[in-house]
Amino acid sequence: MINLTEIMEKMPPNQKINYDRVLQKVIADWEKEAIRPTILLHSCCAPCSTYTLEYLTKYADVTIYFANSNIHPRTEYQRRELVQKKFVEDFNERTNNQVKFLAAPYEPNEFLQMVKTNNLAEEPEGGKRCSACFQMRLDIVAEKAQELGYDYFGSALTLSPKKNSQLINEIGIDIQKFYATNYLPSDFKKNNGYKRSIELCKEYDVYRQCYCGCLFAATKQGVDLKVINKEAKEYLKDRME
Repeated sequence: MINLTEIMEKMPPNQKINYDRVLQKVIADWEKEAIRPTILLHSCCAPCSTYTLEYLTKYADVTIYFANSNIHPRTEYQRRELVQKKFVEDFNERTNNQVKFLAAPYEPNEFLQMVKTNNLAEEPEGGKRCSACFQMRLDIVAEKAQELGYDYFGSALTLSPKKNSQLINEIGIDIQKFYATNYLPSDFKKNNGYKRSIELCKEYDVYRQCYCGCLFAATKQGVDLKVINKEAKEYLKDRME
C-alpha cells in the first residue's frame, strides 16, 4: 500500500494541504494494486457517518467505531450510539454493504480528567480543548485498529464544516507514527459531502444533534441539557435492551 509520508513529502512545503486529494491518491493506489483495504473509522455521530460510508464503501471494507466519551449526558451518549448503530444497519440493508459497528466503553471521567489536568475548561469552541479531544479519540481508534489488524484508522469528523480538518489530519498523521496501522487522510466535506450528508439524514430519518456533545461546549452555547436529557430518555425508553 502507498505510504502516506511519501505523498506528503512530494507536496510543496508551507502550503495548505488538500486532504481530499491526498485520499483520492490513496484510493487510486488501492485500485491500481487491486486491493480492498479494511478501515476502522471513528464516528462521532450518525450524521457524520452518512456520506462518509456512502463514499468509502465503494473502495474498502469499513467498520464504524463509536468512541466518544466526551459526550454528555450519558443518556445523550446512549441515544447517539443507538442512532449510529441503527443507521449502519439501515445503510447495509439498503445498499447491500456489510459495514460493521463497534462501540468503545463510555468513560466520561477520562475526558473530564483530561480537560481538568490541562486546564482546558474555559477554552473556546475550536480551541485547545477540541484539539486534545481529537487527539484522545483518534488515539483510541488507532490502538483498536492495531489490536484488530485493520489496514487503516480514520475519522468521519472531517465531514463537519465546524471541525478543523487540517488539524484533525495533522493529529492523525502524528498518531500513525506510534501504531502498526495507517492513518486515512480525509476531508469528507469536500465534493458537497456535507450537503449530501444532510440529504441522507432526511432519507434515513437520522437524528441530528444541536451540539457536539461536550459539556463545556454545550454550556457555552446555552444548550439546555435538562431538555436534552429528557428527550434522550424518551428516545431510549423503548429501545434499550
